[in-house]
Amino acid sequence: MTLTRREASDLLATHGLAPSRALGQNFVVDANTVRRIASLAEIDSHDRVIEIGAGLGSLTRALLETGAQVLAIEVDRGLIPILRELEADNPGQLRVIEADAMKIGWSDVLGEHTDWKLIANLPYNVATPLVADLLDGVPQIKSMLVMVQHEVGERMVAAPRTDAFGALSVKISYWAQARIVGTVSPQVFLPRPKVNSALVKIDRRTSPAVSTDPQRMFTLVRTAFGQRRKMLRRSLAGVVSEEQFLQAGVASDARPEELGVEDWGRLCQALS
Repeated sequence: MTLTRREASDLLATHGLAPSRALGQNFVVDANTVRRIASLAEIDSHDRVIEIGAGLGSLTRALLETGAQVLAIEVDRGLIPILRELEADNPGQLRVIEADAMKIGWSDVLGEHTDWKLIANLPYNVATPLVADLLDGVPQIKSMLVMVQHEVGERMVAAPRTDAFGALSVKISYWAQARIVGTVSPQVFLPRPKVNSALVKIDRRTSPAVSTDPQRMFTLVRTAFGQRRKMLRRSLAGVVSEEQFLQAGVASDARPEELGVEDWGRLCQALS
């Protein structure tokens, strides 16, 4: 059974805990919401699932209901005893690890399996770097469903020539296809945040969108978006010549948000 608001409050009180503002903790306390997340992530009994930020275990319970094998990661040591109790009730199906997902050694944790799905309720300050790092360095994760502030979700899925489009949008487009599959009201959280959240589904491509070195391309992208209001000939001055712009078929008077991932790929190749 998933947790109600009252049950979550009582659980925190029993263990002498409170949501941590420093860790950006907002616990989901609505059964319909956690089951909807499991459904949108397309989780079933054949899956291996990583949950980052397991918290009180409300979403963990919904994942266990599907029959999936669940690896729950939580950085807050105060919550670990609660999750250990849930682990004891689900032997062989749930494994709990106390760790910081930004520092964890993923190869050691995931072992030989290469078909993981990830679900995470991510605070604002962690969402962008964590998703980027997982796409860059953990190919064993084939899909993600992340719950983030709606503004962050819009940046993740943004298309070129939109205000939300940026370096993160390019990185995600390089590695994966992403879309917003739902929104979540503040009313289902404890405590209630001030903004809506978005559910972003990220499916890793079988191969990157363009055939170019990702480190070189992302360095170029970050350089340009560091001065996103300037034309590329200015923000990339000394990096890309006019001849190389022509070779790539990219207008040097364009601004970074006008280029899609294919454009960035051609521009990077022109530098070779």
